[in-house]
Amino acid sequence: MLRRITALGLGLALLTACGGETQASGRQTTATPSSIPSTVTLDDAEAAFEIVRDLADAWRERDCAKIKHLTAEVERAVGERVCAAVRNGLPAPKFTNYRDPEFFLPAGGDDDEDPWFAALATTPSPAYFVFVRSGGRWRLALGPIPVAGDERRPAKDRAALARKAAVRARLVPPRHVTYLTDPAGLGGVRFRSGDPMRDLLKELVRTTESGGRLTADVGIEGTARTLPLPKDGALVFHTIRIDYEQRPGGGRPRYRPAEVRAFTGEAAKGTVRGTEMIALATAVDANDEMATVGMRRVLSGITAD
Repeated sequence: MLRRITALGLGLALLTACGGETQASGRQTTATPSSIPSTVTLDDAEAAFEIVRDLADAWRERDCAKIKHLTAEVERAVGERVCAAVRNGLPAPKFTNYRDPEFFLPAGGDDDEDPWFAALATTPSPAYFVFVRSGGRWRLALGPIPVAGDERRPAKDRAALARKAAVRARLVPPRHVTYLTDPAGLGGVRFRSGDPMRDLLKELVRTTESGGRLTADVGIEGTARTLPLPKDGALVFHTIRIDYEQRPGGGRPRYRPAEVRAFTGEAAKGTVRGTEMIALATAVDANDEMATVGMRRVLSGITAD
């Protein structure tokens, strides 16, 4: 389920304020250290990180099959669509050859969940990555997520996530949806001054001022994964999806004609719909305050009537 910034959105925010968090989106699944098998070793992580170099080569060569092979979950869905558009004229993403990583391995648990781990590359600039073992091999599930602000380093000793911290972490993605669809702030979700989420909310509010010809729906995409931070905090890796729809006469086009042609193969004649994915690393502390630690935004698809 996606949520739109409209009068209905404000009504939902009122309900949220009166009765707790609104659980938004059917796309979300969660995975925390308490439900992940302890099959990840440091050797596994070091070997899997070579995927980053391979992906940099694949994007440079526009090798869509290789990109699909090396990715999973959100990164695969985005990579397939974007790579096809790159072959059709869209500028290729600048996938830097990140290196000098620190690895963060989750605590062990239920064997039903796919093994995963996170990494923080430190060169040439800090960025987070999430890798998952899928289909018998390691693949990149999310990343790079460039650090936006202070780096947060999870525990390296497979520390388990405290129960209360796990509950706070599970609420991070739906609380983002509440915040981004609640310009009046009635849902009680806050970010501190200077946080990138505040700028994103301002952008979405401006979208609603176009007389209804440009709309934005906000939802959750993919799996949220969590690692413990000191003092009962948690670092959550997750993705927010924004679907824009612009009808003819909606003012300045949101997407350039070249972008529309790259994804659709033709010029836009009617309504244009674009999907943008926002990969996030969000820290939540014992006081339930959230801070955006890392963020990456990518246009992942366009359709047009």
